[in-house]
Amino acid sequence: MNLIVSAIGQGLLWALLGLGLFLTFRILDFPDMTVEGTFPFGASVCVAALTHGAAPWLATLLAFGAGMLAGLVTGVLATKGHVPVLLAGILVMTGLYSVNLRILGRANVSLLNVKTIFTSRFLESLPPYFNSVVVGMVFIAVVIILLALFLQTELGQAFIATGDHPTMARALGISTPRMEIMGLMLSNGLIGLAGGIIAQSNGYADINMGVGTIVIGLAAIIIGEVAFGDLSMNQRLVAIACGSIFYRFILLIVLQLGFNTDDFKLISAVVLALVMMLPMFENKYHIRRMLKKGVTVDD
Repeated sequence: MNLIVSAIGQGLLWALLGLGLFLTFRILDFPDMTVEGTFPFGASVCVAALTHGAAPWLATLLAFGAGMLAGLVTGVLATKGHVPVLLAGILVMTGLYSVNLRILGRANVSLLNVKTIFTSRFLESLPPYFNSVVVGMVFIAVVIILLALFLQTELGQAFIATGDHPTMARALGISTPRMEIMGLMLSNGLIGLAGGIIAQSNGYADINMGVGTIVIGLAAIIIGEVAFGDLSMNQRLVAIACGSIFYRFILLIVLQLGFNTDDFKLISAVVLALVMMLPMFENKYHIRRMLKKGVTVDD
């Protein structure tokens, strides 16, 4: 039971990363590689603030701000400096490694005996691992509602149009460079926020904790899309959160089969590769149609 609750809690916390990636990879069509630097950047800023006596909620907001700053740099390099998209993200990701080391002062910093958002009386009174479920549900609900409202505004529609058809968007008078910078800032802000919250959940920040995070975020997006099929924009946001939880359950099952935890990154990559191939298998063998027919026959 504890393993199941833990998987749900971790899935909800990591879903913030998936939502951040969704804004760039899916809506903006911008392959942002800053992610693996932004995630530990948010964690480092949050943990450094906490160890210096900052309130947990303030430290968490600082993680969001740090992520937005990283996204701003990537956006300016790509749009104003005309640096290729992938290279801009890689440059910022590489530079953030040294920045994170400067912020933490060493490779990793523990939060032992330091107050975090998980150490309130209410959360500590809950059964094991339920604290991450509650915190994850609160953050995911707030972020999804805010994103859904934002994407329905005129600015949000301009942001979507920039990703769908940049040429048409420019013809309509939309400043696509500005939309790209805004999208990168918002996306990396959520990723930095995820880093700060997960660092508090884990009890430490490490400069290498961003390795493989892009795989985790993409897995949440793709699993959600494959599992639920064609959805509206708001429904896709919810599907990403569900996909993140499904992904954690897949990893839990795999690890329960006896695989070594040292192979976690390899397993993650293999799972993502298989999930990404599912649409191809579905189109080739009409799996979804066969399942629907099976349900109809059974009924």
